[in-house]
Amino acid sequence: MAAASGTHTNPGVEHRALLAESVAHFVARATDIARVRRLRGSPAEHDRAAWTKMAGLGWLGILVPERYGGLGLGLTEMAIVAGGLARGLVPEPLNAAGVLATTALVAGDNEALKREQLPRMVAGTVLPALAWQERAATLDAGAIACRAGPFEGGFRLNGAKRFVAGAAQADAFLVSANTPSGVAIFWLPRGAAGVELALEPLADGRSFGTLTLRDALAPAAQVVASGAAAAEALALALDRAAAIASAELHGVMSRALEMSLEYLRTRVQFARPIGSFQALQHRAVDLHIQKELASAVLEDALAALDREPAPAARAALASRVKSRCSDAALRITRETIQLHGAIGFTDEYDAGLYLKRALVLAAWLGGGAAHRRRYAALEGVNRES
Repeated sequence: MAAASGTHTNPGVEHRALLAESVAHFVARATDIARVRRLRGSPAEHDRAAWTKMAGLGWLGILVPERYGGLGLGLTEMAIVAGGLARGLVPEPLNAAGVLATTALVAGDNEALKREQLPRMVAGTVLPALAWQERAATLDAGAIACRAGPFEGGFRLNGAKRFVAGAAQADAFLVSANTPSGVAIFWLPRGAAGVELALEPLADGRSFGTLTLRDALAPAAQVVASGAAAAEALALALDRAAAIASAELHGVMSRALEMSLEYLRTRVQFARPIGSFQALQHRAVDLHIQKELASAVLEDALAALDREPAPAARAALASRVKSRCSDAALRITRETIQLHGAIGFTDEYDAGLYLKRALVLAAWLGGGAAHRRRYAALEGVNRES
């Protein structure tokens, strides 16, 4: 249908604009910083009622195929939602559950389990978490010490998983473990015998989970994936989550920069707004450039990832964007504190909340330096292939 100007409306652009508007409306009406402050440091970590509202808006099904009750959209759409929510520091684990854990299940080869659990995840009645990491400073999903031995037609799991994002209210865990025939991913309900969860507080008031498994039993029907399918499901999930974490970092840095510019316009010293001082103008321009560079890399990476490139190219894209957005968000949020002066250091002022969220997101799934190292290694592989 032709627009009034004689040009044609792009349905994809129009759809994404409506999605961004929906997210902005949610942040303005269904949440606020007061709620974020009330929930930080609490065992609940987030509000299940807000999670249900997000499910009602369809956001939990963005990456779920339509045959399982989802929307079957791409990372670009998920990034719009994640970035918009990050502007309001929304604590609900959209990335951890709706991207990381969801991707691992969707990419698995257990069709019966997918048909059973994915519609419940889309509806928000089941909140999953992926337990893949066992030690700090690793991006290798195959570095697994957790063992799963055959037992009465299923498996018995022993080991520990750390840094489990979204664990506070998780109803089930997707756990990676080594079996005699290779790596596998298991679906374990939160209250299953032998499954123990402890929470570790984070700088932004949320938490990571430590999952201890002592003879935890997983029937064969709860094997999400095994062998090569499991390894690829983990790799895909981590790359997608790193890209969406980059979108969250972009949302955080964008709002923090806006706060700084608003402050520079309204704070008066020597009868002039401090934003009229040339030194502060130069700093603001430098931060704007960092944000724009991150925006460009993020847009390019999301478009390329939605074309489903080969695994090595996909991993390089994820590392490139995570490195750029991590560094930019940390610089902008730290400078935000400086530009606000003494008030920026107070806990009562919101600028510090954005810095703390940036610190957590930048470190999660690998910081800038770790991803630059991985990108350099992967570029060598991509050039040879």
